[in-house]
Amino acid sequence: MKKIELDIIIPIYNEGNRVIKLIKLLKKNVKNNFNIIFCYDDANDDIFNFKKDLKRFHIPIFFSKNPKSGPCAAIIAGLYYTNNACKIVYPADDFLNTQLIDEMYKIFKSRGSDIVVASRFIKGGSMKGCPIIKSILVRLSSWTLYFFSSIPVRDASNGFRLFSNKLLKRINIESKIGFAYSLELLVKCNRLKMRIDEIPAKWEERSEGESRFKLFKWLPQYLKWYLYGLETYWFKK
Repeated sequence: MKKIELDIIIPIYNEGNRVIKLIKLLKKNVKNNFNIIFCYDDANDDIFNFKKDLKRFHIPIFFSKNPKSGPCAAIIAGLYYTNNACKIVYPADDFLNTQLIDEMYKIFKSRGSDIVVASRFIKGGSMKGCPIIKSILVRLSSWTLYFFSSIPVRDASNGFRLFSNKLLKRINIESKIGFAYSLELLVKCNRLKMRIDEIPAKWEERSEGESRFKLFKWLPQYLKWYLYGLETYWFKK
């Protein structure tokens, strides 16, 4: 059997039914060998009610317990769970983009990418149903980083992206809340002059369950890494 190089990191919070639907799509659409790493907060998460169902997919599945609380710490633990060559962080409620995983992995292998961004803001990508304030801030931050810094991609904030293990070994992730780790890795990768690529992706506001995105609570952390991205270009850091 070919060695597995790819981990698919899926942060979950009582996403059991959605996870089964997602894994069916992953099994159907991803041709490369991969592990799944579920990042969870609580031992009572409903994912454990579906363990028998998960076994039927015959995919290597691991469970990474959050050492703290919240999505940031959970995902960071998942990113370092194995030493495999690349990791893709994939939302548990994203049923639109599983077919992009092989393409992202191919770009990683052929170009030596350290980050592959799934971009909503290039041709072929889209963002639908996003609350207006969140949409304005996300688009504005991504637009200004692209045009007023050296960040080479148009979507700075989408959490769905591939990271190389080489990058993860070089960077000490400082973020503590939300999904700020993703922006942090992007701007630090750029400062280190490591390779960043992007492909178009679709995004829709979730229609089931409650989003864990807390815009105003997390904004100061995002602002820190946004300014870091600008400093790299303007102050030649």
